[in-house]
Amino acid sequence: MRRALPLGGQVPQDFVFEGPNGTVTLDQLFGEKDTLILYSFMFGPQREAPCPMCTSTVAGWQTKVQDLQQRVAFGVIARSPYARLADWKQQRGWSNVPLYSDPSGDFTRTYVSADDGDVPGLTVFTRQGGVVRHFWSGEINFDMADPGQDPRGGADIDPLWTWLDLTPGGRGGDWYPSLSYGDAARTCCH
Repeated sequence: MRRALPLGGQVPQDFVFEGPNGTVTLDQLFGEKDTLILYSFMFGPQREAPCPMCTSTVAGWQTKVQDLQQRVAFGVIARSPYARLADWKQQRGWSNVPLYSDPSGDFTRTYVSADDGDVPGLTVFTRQGGVVRHFWSGEINFDMADPGQDPRGGADIDPLWTWLDLTPGGRGGDWYPSLSYGDAARTCCH
């Protein structure tokens, strides 16, 4: 049903982020892909340390990012300065997780929290004919908590297949993750 939705609104600007190689725009984050998934990580400049639940979630992606990036572009966005994010990434051993800073807060205010709140979010964009559009967002808020449980809402975003279910192309009909990565990447199950 999600893939049957009409195209979303055109992105109002080419947001600018800071990453390991300096400044990068939203359009550049797509690389060669037509779909981009961005997770908003709760690590704003006012925090002494990042959110432990976000940290746990992102840590689970360390071994899935290479599988995911075979089909879509992916990044984790936070409001802290990039040097602070890079230090945390190194401490956690997240060599595969692409982290970017939203230094101006423009992206965060547009797609995550209008008041620039330090909240998690998941946003999927699509690019067709050079036009970037919003495809889908998951509001990861605390309204869905069961009594007595740690509050957590939003889509189930951990398993690889659930990620691909969020995209316009879905899982694909004949695609499986590679068994190895690099020049001689092979796939299984054909």
